[in-house]
Amino acid sequence: MVDLIDRWLLPEGIEEVLPPEARLLEALRRRLLDLYDRWGYELVMPPLIEYLQSLLTGTGNDLDLQTFKLTDQLTGRLMGVRADMTPQVARIDAHQLRREVPTRLCYMGTVLHTRPDGFAGSRSPLQVGLELYGHPGVEADLEVLTLMVETLRETGLTEPYLDLGHVGVYRALAREAGLDARREEALYDVLQRKAVPELEALFREWKLAGPLADALRALVDLNGGAGVMDEARRQLAAGGDTVMAALDQLQRLAEGAAARLGTEVHFDLAELRGYNYHTGVVFAAFVPGQGRAIAQGGRYDDIGRVFGRARPATGFSTDLKTLAVLSPEAPAAPGAILAPAGDDPALAEAVARLRAGGERVINALPGQAGDARAMGCDRVLVHENGSWSVKPA
Repeated sequence: MVDLIDRWLLPEGIEEVLPPEARLLEALRRRLLDLYDRWGYELVMPPLIEYLQSLLTGTGNDLDLQTFKLTDQLTGRLMGVRADMTPQVARIDAHQLRREVPTRLCYMGTVLHTRPDGFAGSRSPLQVGLELYGHPGVEADLEVLTLMVETLRETGLTEPYLDLGHVGVYRALAREAGLDARREEALYDVLQRKAVPELEALFREWKLAGPLADALRALVDLNGGAGVMDEARRQLAAGGDTVMAALDQLQRLAEGAAARLGTEVHFDLAELRGYNYHTGVVFAAFVPGQGRAIAQGGRYDDIGRVFGRARPATGFSTDLKTLAVLSPEAPAAPGAILAPAGDDPALAEAVARLRAGGERVINALPGQAGDARAMGCDRVLVHENGSWSVKPA
């Protein structure tokens, strides 16, 4: 009996989607891909697995830990099951398409994680996102941010909370302070947790003091509304022109978002999501009741360098399953027509005509159990007065 029960178990964090939720997911998928198509984003379908060194390009250690690995029996080389589709799309842009013009690509597919990460502890998100290659300006970031918000609105999440940051601010301050890679990573971890006592302990250990230490310390509290930017320019002046330029980019993106989306944004200069991956602005969307971001993105220039072609790049991604769960839309019960069993040519013609008109028609089978309602049908096809017509069930 135990063995029989075990046969039905799925691995932890791996779920299957049943009707009617699957119908809602598919409806959302179609609407989002249509939305991206209207903006000029072309759909790509990267492979589920590929060689590991390509799959993990430029993504840092976090994605390495989340990637299932296996050996290719044909070549003996190590392969990975994708945990994020973004590096794959970057490879397509850099190596396969090799366009000179700005390139807009979108994607949707299942990714697999070794450990639960994100909403509901899933290890098999249905990742959807888009990337814009070939333009270094804030205008490209604003387009991607706009589409991230439009994605949420398309699923019924009309008032997301937007969080903006810029990894270039911390990177420039760390460089000016002379931090090596190990110390930069240690300080990054502390800032992410906003652990002020640990921050002070590191500064004492490293004998780091003066204006740059003050600037790094200030990052913890530089979060909030529009007034944060003026305070940031004052407290981070020791970072020089690079930091000021990053703050200018962030300001322009926030102003563009407010004008285009009518959405207020929140700044957090200690938010370094994807620090080893992103190179500029980063952004995320939150909704009430959820402590984690439900969509996130930012700029990650030059990821295509290892594929032979460095290009500016910006993009975002989210999990369609998460959006479906959070969506206020209830999975709709589709209407359907039950057609009786039989080989009458006029019946077959009537069924074909209904299906061609977009109706969902289910053929009854001889001797089957259950009536129209049991089959999920709200109407039936009946023969009256020498012709076939649709009647309520």
